[in-house]
Amino acid sequence: MEIASATYIEEKLKAPVPVESCRFHFPLLRRQVNGKPLIYFDNAATSQKPQVVIDAIMRFYHEENSNIHRGVHYLSTKATEAYEEARVKAQKFINARSIEEVIYVRGTTEAINLVAATYGRKNVNEGDEVLISAMEHHSNIVPWQILCEEKKAILRVIPMNDDGELLLDEYDRLLNDRTKMVCLAHISNALGTINPVKRMIATARARGIPVLIDGAQALPHIKVDMQDLDCDFYAFSSHKMFGPTGVGVLYGKKELLSAMPPYQGGGDMIKSVTFEKTAYNDLPYKFEAGTPNIEGAIGLGAAIDYMKRMDLDAVAAYEHELLTYATTQLLEISGLRIIGTAKEKASVISFVLEGIHPHDIGTILDYEGIAIRTGHHCAQPVMQRFGVPATARASFAFYNTKEEVDVLVKAIHKVKEVLG
Repeated sequence: MEIASATYIEEKLKAPVPVESCRFHFPLLRRQVNGKPLIYFDNAATSQKPQVVIDAIMRFYHEENSNIHRGVHYLSTKATEAYEEARVKAQKFINARSIEEVIYVRGTTEAINLVAATYGRKNVNEGDEVLISAMEHHSNIVPWQILCEEKKAILRVIPMNDDGELLLDEYDRLLNDRTKMVCLAHISNALGTINPVKRMIATARARGIPVLIDGAQALPHIKVDMQDLDCDFYAFSSHKMFGPTGVGVLYGKKELLSAMPPYQGGGDMIKSVTFEKTAYNDLPYKFEAGTPNIEGAIGLGAAIDYMKRMDLDAVAAYEHELLTYATTQLLEISGLRIIGTAKEKASVISFVLEGIHPHDIGTILDYEGIAIRTGHHCAQPVMQRFGVPATARASFAFYNTKEEVDVLVKAIHKVKEVLG
């Protein structure tokens, strides 16, 4: 198999990417499942990868594979350059002030755990409160539960209404002098709700309360600007934004990161080590112990390059159109109920069919070549709030089409015929 050269990849990344033709950049979308053309509606779990991302990872292994930072030879130098160039791309993509504010992690989950284990342990004490929302992913619940149990602090929850929208009056009421941290999803993975995080950040910051935003579902769909949001921490994963798995970014304001203790000890997060004392490295390396996911970071950089070639406003408009179309079509199906009907939504539709378990829906749809997600979506409190054990979730990306939605609707009718 011929591997694309660096020049070839760079030339491909210079070309603009119109929404209408982007589907052809994703090789896996051309395959068949169970003898049917694949329809991939599981983008909230992970996105597909464009060829340029695959090429970048393969090229690293074929031409530059080496460990970074600690070597002076040619391969190590080239690998280090590519790894750090990807950090710069991430910094510019989210408009962080400097690369010191861009910490490589394994993904959103590790980013949140890092903040809870370092900033949280240092600043949350007995009787203090941590505020999260009722629609959080388990990754933005469990680390704070662990912290609150350890510190004898209190976990408070912002409630939501029947549409899946946070009650902002209750949020304002819950903020108080004991609140030491606010942790919110930018977009709910289970409901698709786009939360008014800019307004919520401003309210918290007016009281001197730091805010962490779980941005895992936001980066693939909307523009995100750290200077505009003015949050203290922001976490996201590569694999949901068309890059590889096993890598992500924690953004943090430099003044906070500088004051936080290291998360893990080992190589590269140190300046010097003796048996008596260790001097820690500068940002961002203080939080990056050990050999990192080098090819993952390079793949993330290629994914960012790809996304920057797109008109992200056009992407958002197209996905909204697709969401509206799918919502209208699905609501025509008798016995189908959509869970999460917020006015501001990303391209996620969670639904239930009367009398049919979501896992059975997912199984029959798979026979038709349609990939959706079924279950509690790592958001069991959301399921409890809406009185369902699980939902079927169809989540869209810019490479999906209305024609695929039509196939989904027909397949759901087939589910009803078989099981209804």
